[in-house]
Amino acid sequence: MINNVVLVGRLTKDPDLRYTKGGDAVATFTLAVNRNFTNPNGKREADFINCVIWKKPAETVATYVGKGMMLGITGRIQTRNYQNQQGQRVYVTEVVCESYQLFEYRSASVQKNSGNNDSNQPTDHGQPNFDKNVDLFSGTGSTIDISDDDLPF
Repeated sequence: MINNVVLVGRLTKDPDLRYTKGGDAVATFTLAVNRNFTNPNGKREADFINCVIWKKPAETVATYVGKGMMLGITGRIQTRNYQNQQGQRVYVTEVVCESYQLFEYRSASVQKNSGNNDSNQPTDHGQPNFDKNVDLFSGTGSTIDISDDDLPF
């Protein structure tokens, strides 16, 4: 059997991070994923897909991803049901995320509701701050002494 989902979309709101009684982190969010075609009015519609992610990745997603940001996920579809307070049986279908890829970043120090973060401008998250005008591949004048025996091919 195959149950594999790959999605790329934008979050409709900040992830909701909670913890189970056992202390496991779980984050839920909704991805808006554009359809591959337009409607008769020429507008592109989207599907709103409920997603859940567990443990450390849940904490990471809740910290670095926010409303409107683009996120790619892989996972599986899962269905579950429960009885609500009115005694009705509620069925839920969601994607359980197994891995994710951040396409846009938000600084962990930025408060989720501050509104000061431009989500189209990635931040470095501790990455080295390279001068973008420097050619990293230009020769430095020094050579590396490697014999043919050291090469893997």
